[in-house]
Amino acid sequence: MTEVFFKFIRFCVVGFSGLLIDYSLTYVGKEKMKMNKYVANGIGFLCAATTNFLLNQYWTFEDKNPDDFIQFSQYLSIALIGLGINTLVIYLLVNKKDMNFYLAKLIAIGVAIIWNFTANYNFTFA
Repeated sequence: MTEVFFKFIRFCVVGFSGLLIDYSLTYVGKEKMKMNKYVANGIGFLCAATTNFLLNQYWTFEDKNPDDFIQFSQYLSIALIGLGINTLVIYLLVNKKDMNFYLAKLIAIGVAIIWNFTANYNFTFA
């Protein structure tokens, strides 16, 4: 149980770096480039997922899988499901609860991280 706890903590640290990437790219896309908020959200989320894969592979899970392409495909599949969860939560909070987009995004990231860690721990880096 302790090993899983420390991996989760590392996963969250990596996730925080992804949060910075995600929010930065989402902000630039939505506010500066005037993209649709869901497109900007998707770009930020997927760029963060890519950098998070590399950091999680080498630091969080210390994985030595020689087939990075297959492993990245698994990670990205999980991230895409996470993106769906993320987008659904944002949609519900913004459109049904009239919540600020960026606060809703923060909550959505919290929900998606539970899915992402569990699925990656049990599948991608098992």
